[in-house]
Amino acid sequence: MAKGGSFDFREIKKLQKQIERLEQERDVFNRECIQELASRLLRKVKQRTPVGKAPKLDGSKTVKVKGSDGKSKNGAIKQKYWAGYQGGTLRRGWTVGDIQKIGDNYQIEIINPTEYASYVEYGHRQTPGRYIPALGVSAKKAWVPGKFMLTISEKEINDLAPKLIEKKLEAKLREVFDA
Repeated sequence: MAKGGSFDFREIKKLQKQIERLEQERDVFNRECIQELASRLLRKVKQRTPVGKAPKLDGSKTVKVKGSDGKSKNGAIKQKYWAGYQGGTLRRGWTVGDIQKIGDNYQIEIINPTEYASYVEYGHRQTPGRYIPALGVSAKKAWVPGKFMLTISEKEINDLAPKLIEKKLEAKLREVFDA
């Protein structure tokens, strides 16, 4: 015959409250993780994004071009195009969108509204020999390869994500269960 004994349920109730607290803070924790990953991705993409440089407009680089009126101008279009040029428009264009919860998944967008961002990312065609007045050069190749700044950065973040989330989860569990 077994003897009836006493059991202290205070520790079990404490554990139950800790688990309930963890469940309540789950959405906030998930959003923090997503925001952290998005910030890291944004930083990597910006570092990898090329910045344009204005050409030197002296000597032979200033060439005769025809204006819209058909008259020949000595470098007028290049001078006008590059006046006050400051590179980095593509790099400054990267932004992070809002976090969206779709079912059990979280989604966040990395956006670049610059009209030529996709051409720099994936590459583009051009007509060899075509003169580009703004640059003062003729196109050499039929295909300009892409830089894949977002694609490469996304792969790096996908490799990093499990370690980062595990580290943040360990810290959160210590915070909840050691309190």
